[in-house]
Amino acid sequence: MSLLSSFHLDPVSKDTWVQVTTVFQYFPLIAVIQWFVSYYPAGKTSIISRLNLPGKLAWITMEVPGFIIVLYYMCSIPLRNKNINSSLDGRIMLAWNELPAENIVLAALFVIHYVYRAIIGPLLNPSMSPIHISIWCSAIIFQLMNGVSIGGFLAGFGPAITTDISRIEPLKEINLTPIFWQKILSQWRWKLGIIIWLFGFTANIYHDEILRDIRRSLRKEAQNRAQSEKSGLVGEGKEGEKMFKNGNICVKKLYRIPERGLFRYILFPHYLTEWIEWAGWWIAGGYVFFPARTFLINEITTMLPRAIQGWNWYKEKFGKERLGNRKAIIPGVL
Repeated sequence: MSLLSSFHLDPVSKDTWVQVTTVFQYFPLIAVIQWFVSYYPAGKTSIISRLNLPGKLAWITMEVPGFIIVLYYMCSIPLRNKNINSSLDGRIMLAWNELPAENIVLAALFVIHYVYRAIIGPLLNPSMSPIHISIWCSAIIFQLMNGVSIGGFLAGFGPAITTDISRIEPLKEINLTPIFWQKILSQWRWKLGIIIWLFGFTANIYHDEILRDIRRSLRKEAQNRAQSEKSGLVGEGKEGEKMFKNGNICVKKLYRIPERGLFRYILFPHYLTEWIEWAGWWIAGGYVFFPARTFLINEITTMLPRAIQGWNWYKEKFGKERLGNRKAIIPGVL
């Protein structure tokens, strides 16, 4: 925090948080463009361009801002609220010692996911295709807005997320029977959401690792083949060729259809399991946790067209017969 303070960075105001959160809800209107434009210069559909950034570096730097903002807000806004008797819609904003444990847990789950997704994941990958600067910039904007939306809510700008109803309203003002059942239901909702999040998170890592195993084995095969042929070839497989220029070396990236886990039924289970993960996160927070709902909707509207385009890419490279009955992202449906 001292480094951020030295640059005079303060948490966003309530008004700014409301504005960013409101605008971010309309992100799907921009994402719909992907249904009509196949241009996506990253991953399997990377292109040769002077505006490309190294894959791992680009991925890390474009995914990190979101969880850093959440951490910063969780540490800064409650401390500021302790000294400012301000309100939002008639509610006193929460200070650090007043934040429900649920808010802190949800923030921690968000950070855990993005530490893996933004840092650990790319570092574990044997290689990553270059990412065009246009993709990098759009991802930065997404992460900044998402971090503000979620971080501001969990840090005290939004309603308290709690499974203990007695902390929100005095018992003497409410009939005990409704409170009892409301508390029980909220606790079960919380537990169910956390379980779903954990399942989605572990399943996401599992399917990521399947892809890494393929890359490792095929890269080793290609390197051995290149060495024996003395051709200077560096690659990742036997099928689905894609050429890149790496200095004076011609780099051939090749792909193979994964066969394990949900890859037997869909081509993008790592997308689906991430949706499941964030759906569980929203369920845990409840209906009032609207930034989680916005995040989930924005992820689906952004990733769904990419999954459909990816399915078409596989069909073009391998043929429909090789794909079999595999769908893009929902087994047996889509």
